[in-house]
Amino acid sequence: MFPSHVFKAYDIRGLVEGDLSEKFAYTLGQAFVYFLKENFGDFSGKSIVVGRDMRDTSPSYQNEVIRGMVDLGMSVVDIGLTSTPIFNFACAHYPEYIGGIMVTASHNPSEYNGFKLTLLDGLPVGRENGMERIKELAEKNNFELSSKPGAVIQRDVRDDYIERLFSLVETENIRPLKVVIDGGNGMAKVSFPRWLEKLSVEVTYLYMEPDGRFPNHEANPLKVETLKDLQAKVREVGADFGFALDGDADRIGLVDEKGMVVGASEVATILGKEVLKRNPNIHMLYDLRSSHIVKEVWEENGATTEMCMVGHALIKKMMRDTNAHFASELSLHLYYKDMYYLESSDLCLLYLLELLSKEQKTLSEIVEPLKKYAHSGEINFEVEDKDAVIERIRDTYKTEAIEISDLDGLWMQFPWGWFSVRKSNTEPVLRLNLEAGNESAMKQKLDEVKALIS
Repeated sequence: MFPSHVFKAYDIRGLVEGDLSEKFAYTLGQAFVYFLKENFGDFSGKSIVVGRDMRDTSPSYQNEVIRGMVDLGMSVVDIGLTSTPIFNFACAHYPEYIGGIMVTASHNPSEYNGFKLTLLDGLPVGRENGMERIKELAEKNNFELSSKPGAVIQRDVRDDYIERLFSLVETENIRPLKVVIDGGNGMAKVSFPRWLEKLSVEVTYLYMEPDGRFPNHEANPLKVETLKDLQAKVREVGADFGFALDGDADRIGLVDEKGMVVGASEVATILGKEVLKRNPNIHMLYDLRSSHIVKEVWEENGATTEMCMVGHALIKKMMRDTNAHFASELSLHLYYKDMYYLESSDLCLLYLLELLSKEQKTLSEIVEPLKKYAHSGEINFEVEDKDAVIERIRDTYKTEAIEISDLDGLWMQFPWGWFSVRKSNTEPVLRLNLEAGNESAMKQKLDEVKALIS
């Protein structure tokens, strides 16, 4: 009933047919309650938050998670259909909530579903902080039912979430820009129209109706092919930019006024600069796959910077440990201390609206100077012995490197640029990212490293 492969580094995710079930959801809800009791002791008067995305199996899975908790006497707050940023906010914002479970498989196709487990500070439960224990508890399935079932209340937390958003941006300065938003038939609809109607912004919406079958395209803005309709609509309506969301609305994609996709590192650079304008001389994190332009521009604008590992659970913890105000990940998860060190795609859009309202430039003009380096993008390799491959690469380049880091796999810097080779936390692959000073040098070095991997 509990196949090991569904317990990932940061969440639980698997196929609806064969991996997951309503019984799985029921037992998981109970295991989570026991896990929280082990870690927090008596938490009488506290509740657990439960939410879900729009997938066909999510309502039944959510009901069973709640039933499992209630049968152990736990009080539950049902926030219903929601995005991951709003769910995480609910866990972190209210002191009476001790954690939560959201039923979602994020950007995965419709045949998948899953569960995100979150603690009271918004920090996710992952491999390093409890996922194995929850799996063990679920497998033992030795839970004592309560003679007094817990209560379930429904709560809409969106107004509190929006109030928090608007406290961080000078919304009165936002001028009547034109923007296209592609919801990917995911969870964008639960929040974006609700607060955008408060601003003098002209919005064209694409695929906003939640539909777990994803009838128009995969809800994954990292795949450029999923942005074609957004690009076309931006050009058609003469919008200032286009904005895309993934299935659970915690990652973004950005298209400029010409319909060109803005790279992840450029997005991180300009949003980080906006955070710096409000919070001078802060500490900021960038994941080790990011272009050097991120570190360069942030430091030019007064920040101290630090390279971080890949993965939202690791980044959120490191932000707290280093008191970082902002962190960026190449997957276009963007994290804000002002939002409890959590992702907020809504805040990303608000910052972009404010930036373009103040600048006398188009988005493409703002982005153009940031295209200073040639980045390969992330390339995946299926290899048998990943550790041996990494060591072969290290041995080949160690005398040439001017800096070597083992923070997350192997990262090496050279006079010509840098590369990162690391094992994926979510797939059985080796991931390569490489950057050089120009396109020709990037392709030459990329061919060298690819040959070593192959």
